[in-house]
Amino acid sequence: MPAKDIYHDAVKQALIKDGWLIVAENYVLEYGGDQLYPDIAAEKSIAAESQGRKIIVEVKSFLGRSFINDLEGAVGQYIIYRNILQAQSSEYELYLAIASRVYNGGFQKKISQLIVETNRVKLLVFDPESEGIERWIN
Repeated sequence: MPAKDIYHDAVKQALIKDGWLIVAENYVLEYGGDQLYPDIAAEKSIAAESQGRKIIVEVKSFLGRSFINDLEGAVGQYIIYRNILQAQSSEYELYLAIASRVYNGGFQKKISQLIVETNRVKLLVFDPESEGIERWIN
């Protein structure tokens, strides 16, 4: 089982505050005998829909020495998870959770915008201090 990201608990609390039910931490995503562990699986019932929404959230701190290296790792992991979810016809949507300081800093660079747009990375931007969700970017 992988170690929790430094912001794991802040994202979990932000989701709970936003009305999400946490159904799993270190959700097991299995494909071809291999197991991967996205950080959080959550569900939110929507009154107009019987099913509601289901999401998987991968939390990344971007505290490494190189923002670009962190971006490569985060997006690579995101794409692997998304490909497995698509192959399994999963009803879960995948999000990459990043702190607002990371979004307002490194994610405003042209290279980040290119990578996020080209790879259709969905973002959950959160404030680690208030443990609140600031925005969902699809």
